[in-house]
Amino acid sequence: MKKFSFSLNKVLDYKTQIEDSLRSEHAEAVKAVNEKEEKIQSMEDSYYRKIQELNDKKKNKCSIKELCIYEDYLSYSSQQIRREKDRLVTLQKKEQEKREEVIEAKKERRSIDLLKDKKKKEYDALAQKEEERFIEEFVVNSRSAQSNPA
Repeated sequence: MKKFSFSLNKVLDYKTQIEDSLRSEHAEAVKAVNEKEEKIQSMEDSYYRKIQELNDKKKNKCSIKELCIYEDYLSYSSQQIRREKDRLVTLQKKEQEKREEVIEAKKERRSIDLLKDKKKKEYDALAQKEEERFIEEFVVNSRSAQSNPA
């Protein structure tokens, strides 16, 4: 019997390539989200350090000009943090979309994989039956050859 050949192997390979590509894109999206979260955390840390500095300056008496500079800086930093958080939300949406695409691609590939497994089992069962038939025929022929010596 000839070797097992799955007719949709090229489709399966294509679906696997698509899934791998989407996994890679999803990994990049996750990385971008993580980097943005780290950047925001760093900005917030800096913001809170400046607030602490401002509070220390207020305790030790400082000029109104210095207070205004700190207030302007804190206002600017707060706006920057809000902008980065908006960008983070956008990146998180993209990451979620990529995750859903990966899940869908995995389902598609898995359905073809299951079909391949089913066809392989059918092929193996058919090959097993053919082998059993061959053995049975061989045994029958051997017995008939022994009972009818020439």
